[in-house]
Amino acid sequence: MDSEDDMHDANDLESMDDDFYSGDTGMGSDNGDGAYDFGDNESDGSEDIISHRQQNYIILSEADIKRHQEDDINRVSTVLSLPRVSACILLRHYNWSVSRVHDEWFADEENVRKAVGLLEKPIEMENAQELCCGICFENYPRDMMSSAACGHPFCGACWRGYIGTSISDGPGSLSLRCPDPSCGAAVGQDMINFLASDEDKEKYSRYLLRSYIEDNRKTKWCPAPGCDFAVEFIMGSGSYDISCNCSYGFCWNCTEEAHRPVDCSTVAKWILKNSAESENMNWILANSKPCPKCKRPIEKNQGCMHITCTPPCKFEFCWLCLGAWSEHGERTGGFYACNRYESAKQEGAYDESERRREMAKNSLERYTHYYERWATNQSSRQKALADLHSMQTEKLEKLSDKQSQPESQLKFVTEAWSQIVECRRVLKWTYAYGYYLPEHERAKRQFFEYLQGEAESGLERLHQCAEKEIQSYFEADSPSKDFNDFRTKLAGLTSVTRNYFENLVRALETGLKDVESADNQATCSKSSSSKSIGVKIKGGKNKVAGIVYRSVGPSRSSDGGNVWSCERCTYANSKFANTCQMCHLQRT
Repeated sequence: MDSEDDMHDANDLESMDDDFYSGDTGMGSDNGDGAYDFGDNESDGSEDIISHRQQNYIILSEADIKRHQEDDINRVSTVLSLPRVSACILLRHYNWSVSRVHDEWFADEENVRKAVGLLEKPIEMENAQELCCGICFENYPRDMMSSAACGHPFCGACWRGYIGTSISDGPGSLSLRCPDPSCGAAVGQDMINFLASDEDKEKYSRYLLRSYIEDNRKTKWCPAPGCDFAVEFIMGSGSYDISCNCSYGFCWNCTEEAHRPVDCSTVAKWILKNSAESENMNWILANSKPCPKCKRPIEKNQGCMHITCTPPCKFEFCWLCLGAWSEHGERTGGFYACNRYESAKQEGAYDESERRREMAKNSLERYTHYYERWATNQSSRQKALADLHSMQTEKLEKLSDKQSQPESQLKFVTEAWSQIVECRRVLKWTYAYGYYLPEHERAKRQFFEYLQGEAESGLERLHQCAEKEIQSYFEADSPSKDFNDFRTKLAGLTSVTRNYFENLVRALETGLKDVESADNQATCSKSSSSKSIGVKIKGGKNKVAGIVYRSVGPSRSSDGGNVWSCERCTYANSKFANTCQMCHLQRT
């Protein structure tokens, strides 16, 4: 029977699964209060790349875990007036849920005791000078025998063997019971510490510590290799994205790498596709043909149409018509001109196989397009992480010396690199999103590609500035006069890039719901520019109402100068605006 608190948490978690990526979390409100925060981080560590307006998780070190575990044991022990060992057994049985222990205990104490093996009144061993061990059946003096609360006596050697074997088998030893087959009395940590070897006691303690995280549905280990931090998640609101102290970001829901704004199901499909054999079959279908005799797939990467299969088959055939090469000659149009294939093709003999091969080729090319960009942004992010670390540990000090400025005044550089790292992660996952965006939803796809393109171009300008343009200031012999101008430029690009990605993330989290297709009106607007993609955004002051986005980017329009392009961020502004709506640069 689940407690009210646990049921509350479960309902919260289910509602998050249903609503988070559908845009019902308030993240996409028009006033931007729920926008994704990509920067302005006060910490110097790379683990703080993501700034959460409301952090809904707590990072736990090993000392924190032990303290929380001890607090829970003490709480149960105090409320139920039980020894700490018994309280630990209860919590372990009910997956470390204090509220559930209380509910079950007060609802039916007798059944709970029976289920976990806690006797209401411990039974002493028989009062005799010698007792028979229930395992080896040897007689030993009473002071050499030990028993659980049930009073069944066993010698020290048998206890050590029994406990050691159980601990070697794994965490199941946390639910250890009396060795007597007819007895279900629990064996607590006090007996482990008294009877087991030092090595076994250490293993048992590690099992108990890990159990507190792995059995508790509100906590998880960080999935990064070698990381010993755990995360306690506060369910009910906020994002699933977790940024561990080891600098690794992951999704609480699926424990994959942090992938906001793409939902977990899309990420699962994408990862499966990247590792599946289906893409190998697509490549085989697109780039090979089966030998007519042995059916082994053959790739033709050069040479003439005369194909010889590999041993032991060695069948010679024509690549075009798959007929035996011995049947080719003058009457077929020559050895290198298979008109038999051409005539058969005209009759439709190869339509189905060619259609399948063409479909496989198109599918493979489309997947390759998205995968290459996904992988490239992943490698760029890794490089940016290394550059950020280098900047924080050594380069910033050098820049401070060269430009005679305190490091506290150079924080804009690390903020720019933090922005680059986070934006590379978001941009990477937008390619997985784009791959699964239905082809028939043209308006959504065009709007998505527009937002993605704007965000990507903004990121490239920021990356170029932070990586290349800053080099001259590292190499300068004396403080540069235009360093403050560079500061303004880099900070401005950081802000602009953040805005671009906020727009992109907000749009994807709401499923591009604000897009209105104008395909049905296209025939009524033939006089408009052929570059218009027919996508508009609904009202909302932060959504640039009424602007038709152009597939060529926000450059000056050919519609008589109704928009002007910002020199800094290239944003398309209304001709009536004197300041850029994106980066607030004054119009020149």
